[in-house]
Amino acid sequence: MVTNIILAVAAMLAVFLVVVALRPSTYRVSRSISVNASPGTVFDHVNVMQRWQKWSPFENADPAMKRVFEGPEAGVGAVYRWEGNHQIGTGSNTIVESRPNELIRFKLEMLKPHCGTNDVDFQFQPDAQGTKVTWTMQGRLNFITKIIDLIIGMDAMIGSQFQEGLKQLKLVAENEPA
Repeated sequence: MVTNIILAVAAMLAVFLVVVALRPSTYRVSRSISVNASPGTVFDHVNVMQRWQKWSPFENADPAMKRVFEGPEAGVGAVYRWEGNHQIGTGSNTIVESRPNELIRFKLEMLKPHCGTNDVDFQFQPDAQGTKVTWTMQGRLNFITKIIDLIIGMDAMIGSQFQEGLKQLKLVAENEPA
């Protein structure tokens, strides 16, 4: 009887490991919002990383978070490094491409609690409201993050944070004095 239970548990574990191993090794999360402001106004709130403190959903999770800004104030080469609690972790965000009022591309490097490198884009497109802003992140999943994606889902986990950040970005950009 005990042997059968052990064999059943081992078989279920083996099936679970195979399912995890066969899952996609990449992910992509994207959210959009329309902002009643010009592409230039919204663009500047993302291109100048010191301004992220007003809208980023990650800024309020750790009031004691340490921030360091390096390189130019805005555009290609601007770097934002942080070290925070277990929710925020430690990492850096570097602007690798910046096309005014159109696109900002970042290299996001996480060091803690999980190591990983991701590509992050903000796209700005004129629309009937003013500007459609799309925040996208994509990256690779290792075996452990494949398990997390299977159980929680990267889209659900990250997407809600992106949506909250976009709502705050909308609020900040729409209430900025002309």
